[in-house]
Amino acid sequence: MSTKESLAENAGQDAVATLNKRTGRNMPQAVATGALLVVIILACILVRIDAFIYLIVIFMTLGLWELRVDFATAGLHIPVVELWVCSAATMLASFYAPDHVAVMTAGVLITALVGALAATRNHRLGGRLLKAVNAKLSGKDAQTMADASYGTAEGDSRSSSLANVGVTLLTVVYITLLACLITLPTTFGGHPAAHAFMVIFLPALSDIGGLLFGSLFGKHKISPRISPGKSLEGLAGSMLCCLVGALVIFAATYPMADWGRIWWVALLMGIMVGATGTLGDLSASLIKRDLGIKDMGHLLKGHGGVLDRVDSILMSAPFITLVLLTTGL
Repeated sequence: MSTKESLAENAGQDAVATLNKRTGRNMPQAVATGALLVVIILACILVRIDAFIYLIVIFMTLGLWELRVDFATAGLHIPVVELWVCSAATMLASFYAPDHVAVMTAGVLITALVGALAATRNHRLGGRLLKAVNAKLSGKDAQTMADASYGTAEGDSRSSSLANVGVTLLTVVYITLLACLITLPTTFGGHPAAHAFMVIFLPALSDIGGLLFGSLFGKHKISPRISPGKSLEGLAGSMLCCLVGALVIFAATYPMADWGRIWWVALLMGIMVGATGTLGDLSASLIKRDLGIKDMGHLLKGHGGVLDRVDSILMSAPFITLVLLTTGL
């Protein structure tokens, strides 16, 4: 290898290392994982919308397991099997049933009731869960542990039934309900693929815009204690990317004759999702900070866990659904 080639390679490695430091993640891995996810999601949406629904069910199932492990590190218990069954049944029933909203509402309430009752039972850590918890605990650094609200003080090792019921109900709202609201927009309006694009890819653009603008220009922190990397400049980048994405999706979906009536919806959608996506990131960061963990999981290389990837999608889903419903789109 020549001296010039060696210098170029070292410069490239230094640039990647600098980018990784600024963003707080392994960017080559993150880009590769993100590209693979985009291909899978696009294939599901474009081939058959039912495949997209089942894909969300799979992601929801993985997310519930991640929360099961995360809460267990703090001595908290959620009945994951009951939540798996009830949540999957709720999502599928609300998609295929004629009255989508009513079935979704009933399913979420039943899931909450079954989960709350199951959370009061005596429980113990199984072998696989114990291994996952030990791996998660061994990865905690001293500062993260010091900042944690749970699992670090004496007496926190055994949680009360009330605490277990509380985190179970939180899980039903955070996973079951919000996941149903990801799929609900595909059931109305006559544009299931476009609605799926809005729910999935607009929050993803929010993440990308926030990451790029925050790493390049971020100076004014939104909440240094909850998420030191989030900045007002990143928020502006999130809104800008979402706005462009919303305009592109609307342009590809609705005829130009309708733009005089709906142009403001695209603008609202872009600005709104930029804000709600950032709120989703901050909410997930708050949960992780309180539990004393860095990532929700480790399944997605460069991103952390499934919930680390979909936190902005989950938080944006009810707002996107509300806008689409109220505007008749």
